[in-house]
Amino acid sequence: MLDIKFIRENPEIVRENIRKKFQDAKLPLVDELLELDRRNRAAITEASDLRARRNALSKANGPLFGKLKKADDAEKAAIQAEIDRNMAAVKANDERLAALEAEEETCAARMRRILLQIPNIIDPSVPLGPDDSHNVELERFGEAKIPDFAIPYHTEIMESFSGVDMDAAGRVSGNGFYYLLGDIARLHAAVLAYARDFMIDKGFTYCVPPFMIRGAVVEGVMSQTDMDAMMYKIEGEDLYLIGTSEHSMIGRFIDQILPEESLPQTYTSYSPCFRKEKGAHGLEERGVYRIHQFEKQEMIVLCKPEESMDWYEKMWRYSVELFRSLDIPVRQLECCSGDLADLKVKSCDIEAWSPRQQKYFEVCSCSNMGDAQARRLKIRVKSADGKSYLPHTLNNTVVAPPRMLIAFLENNLRADGSVTIPAALQAYMGGTKVLIPHKK
Repeated sequence: MLDIKFIRENPEIVRENIRKKFQDAKLPLVDELLELDRRNRAAITEASDLRARRNALSKANGPLFGKLKKADDAEKAAIQAEIDRNMAAVKANDERLAALEAEEETCAARMRRILLQIPNIIDPSVPLGPDDSHNVELERFGEAKIPDFAIPYHTEIMESFSGVDMDAAGRVSGNGFYYLLGDIARLHAAVLAYARDFMIDKGFTYCVPPFMIRGAVVEGVMSQTDMDAMMYKIEGEDLYLIGTSEHSMIGRFIDQILPEESLPQTYTSYSPCFRKEKGAHGLEERGVYRIHQFEKQEMIVLCKPEESMDWYEKMWRYSVELFRSLDIPVRQLECCSGDLADLKVKSCDIEAWSPRQQKYFEVCSCSNMGDAQARRLKIRVKSADGKSYLPHTLNNTVVAPPRMLIAFLENNLRADGSVTIPAALQAYMGGTKVLIPHKK
């Protein structure tokens, strides 16, 4: 969410940013917002003047009441008339003040709704484009190999280890759910534990947050469009299931003033994640690729504004380092302007190589949100000189199995159906170096 003062002083910058994000339908909102802002400020000024006038009139009546008690009959009528005029003026002021306060409330509510829709100012380095087909590959890490044997669909690999039961999950919960079993379930837990320790070794504090958050926090951490498309609401309560632990981790600081010396704050958080995942998807997005429930290790940073781009660089590189330690080739894909959610200043995806599909697919998403979340949630930092400012917030996926398991299994699969366990993960698998299928 942008500062209204910034929009007031830089309306053309805001309009141009909307154009860069290919959201021209939102352009009229800028003019509407500016008019509401003008009306709101006029109402505030007039209301302030009326309050001062009312106080002056009320104060003037004090001495008049004193005079009235001491006055003779000839003087009382004049004094009472003056008191009555003042009281009538006070009453008129009160009626006008009530109307102005209602105007302020109406304008403020509509302004906030508009401010929640106007996109954050994107970084100048973001490539321009209307959708994800214009995202730009920046760099590849590791050799993307194509084996000389056929790689089965990921659920078939899991089934060879008796490791997944989609049918039972369908009977119990419906489409978009799964049971993981045996070695595959253990691999799932091992990857999460390894990712946790990997980030702890980078200096991040491990956290397990609440898995449900209030509506005010949801509004603070994500756009309305994303909220409607993703979030599950608890019926009859002001609670939503989180779509990622970023939501509750950033929400932890709502309405807080942080001492500057506490920055940067860096966390790696574990949670289950719940998403509606609306829409039809192709074969490669079935199985355990696009699901309603999964688990994820996340990284979160709150920092000084001048440090956020340095953290952005560090965070996506942590993802690359982790995936390469598991022998998974990856690439960095820069998200174009039209593919950025409205709160984001800059974002990139880390995509893993799929030998089966012979292409890359998303496994991590790293985002710099600027001060948008902090502004919405009223998170402030107090500097040594007593001044306050808004911190920047960033988030990135560490790992999100079971989707990440697809990349892991495909890249570590051998011709005989066994799966190699990279050295970095072996301790988390009880020393196991190779998984042997139960059936072929």
